[in-house]
Amino acid sequence: MDRSVAVVTGGAKNIGLAIALRLQSDGYRVVVLDIVAPEDAGLRADAIEVDLTDPDATGEAARRIAAALPVSCLVNNVGIVSPALIEDVDIGDFDRLFGLNVRSGLIVSQAMIAGMRERGTGRIVMNTSRTILGKPSRTLYSATKGAMQSMARTWALELAADGITVNCVAPGPIATSAFWQNNPPDAERTRAIIDRVPVKRMGEPEDVANAVSFFCGAGSGFVTGQTLFVCGGVTVG
Repeated sequence: MDRSVAVVTGGAKNIGLAIALRLQSDGYRVVVLDIVAPEDAGLRADAIEVDLTDPDATGEAARRIAAALPVSCLVNNVGIVSPALIEDVDIGDFDRLFGLNVRSGLIVSQAMIAGMRERGTGRIVMNTSRTILGKPSRTLYSATKGAMQSMARTWALELAADGITVNCVAPGPIATSAFWQNNPPDAERTRAIIDRVPVKRMGEPEDVANAVSFFCGAGSGFVTGQTLFVCGGVTVG
């Protein structure tokens, strides 16, 4: 399998950055698509600053990468959260979250598939979430992540004969800036979240990156259409 190039959307910070760094250590040339430059100087990535909520700009950037580089691995990681109970959901957030979390993944995947088919191999990994199983105040976020998982299962069937696998990594509570923004460290509910993790710790971005690395590897070719929960046991039972 050609492991030369991996594309990571939203790879500038948090989980996306950890994924980019891990794939770099795995031997990939990494291309990061994000609205800002990567935060870690140790990441030797081709960083393309693009607003992934803009479908035209996203498609143009993705097609440019696909035409220039033999992309063998795509990680659709980018995502935002807009916590709200159902009666408080801002309908204006619907298009914003679906546009970034779901549509960007579809656009970038469409751009990369032709090259993967031509080479007879490829890996697409979707970063979803354990919220697809249900979590209060996550109506829109869980809906977008559920849509990503459903697309992945469909793509897995459509692309399997071409040697392209499509899988999902679904993180549980991970210590990122986004988590702490939505869950203040001194809040009682935050302590309750951490206390409910069976392994008794928060996950780290590197825990998610390890799972992505597996799905991107040559040894995972017989695994497709699957979801791996990286959650410290939260989804068990």
